This record gives sequence, structure tokens and C-alpha cells, in this order.
Amino acid sequence: MTAIRLLRDDDWDDVVALEEHAYAASGLSEGGEALRSRHRASPSTCFVLEHAGGFGGYLLALPYPLFRCPDLSLAESGDGARTSNLHAHDLVIAERARGRGLAHRMLRHLEETGRAAGYRTLSLVAVRGSQVLWTPLGYRARPEIGLPASYGAEAVYMAKALETAPADPVPSPSRAEVG
Repeated sequence: MTAIRLLRDDDWDDVVALEEHAYAASGLSEGGEALRSRHRASPSTCFVLEHAGGFGGYLLALPYPLFRCPDLSLAESGDGARTSNLHAHDLVIAERARGRGLAHRMLRHLEETGRAAGYRTLSLVAVRGSQVLWTPLGYRARPEIGLPASYGAEAVYMAKALETAPADPVPSPSRAEVG
């Protein structure tokens, strides 16, 4: 009844409509081209939630240097910089699917994907006071990190270490890297 899969070309109308519905009133909507550019930067880390037979949400993530983030007013340049950080750029759950823990499920899926790909940290920008949702999931607020003005004055950069699985011989990053 609920599945997470890679974002496909035929998902864009739903993604753009949901993003606009979620962010337009607060001035945080990026528009279709900027959203597509995030996907082009890393199609293997952008997902769609199928829920109850329909579109239930999406998650766009891309490699981005730790303590930096995309500017909402600009499309990605596609420079392909190597980094050990995976940035959860945008996560929106459709209203009809909210309250079921699906955002957390999508983030866990992203964490598993990130670990498997060798990322050491995961970051995001909390907007509209949402840092209270991310803190219990292990994200640490980094208010000293400057953000592009496009996120608004209340946005907060957050990051967490991606712990390695017990059977994984690669050591996990020190907490100091994100803390």
C-alpha cells in the first residue's frame, strides 16, 4: 500500500504541484526548473512516495558540501563536486498521507541509500520552525552556518552523522564533524 521508489519523468507534474502547494504562501517555492536541476544532480537520491494508490510525496537529495546548501533561487550548475555529505534538499508529504510517519520513513530510506553510497553525513535546512521535527531524528542545529537569503530569516542548517552499520568495516565519522 505504501512504497518508496526513484523519481521518474512522469512524476514531475505531481512534484511541482505539491511543492508549490507546500511553499508558495511562504515565498519558498523554487519552481519546476530548479527542482529538476536538483534531480539531475543526483537521480539516485531522489524519491517518490506511493501511498494508497497515488502520489503521496517526494524527497529530493543531492551531494552537497557539508555546511553549504543550494540556493532556492538558483538551479544547480551540475559541477558534480565530490563530497561526503548528502543534502536532503526537499521533503514534502501530501496532506492526505500526513500523520503516518511517512516523512520519517522516507528519511530512513535516504539514510540507508546514503550509507550504501559511502556518504558520511546528512544535512538539511529546516524552514518555518521545523527544526523541532528534525532534532529527535539526530539532526543538530548549526545556527552559525550562513544560509542564502532565499530560505528566509528563520531557516536553520542542520546535520547528522550517518552511522555505519555494525557489519560495515568503515569507521563512522566523528561527531565533531557535524557537531
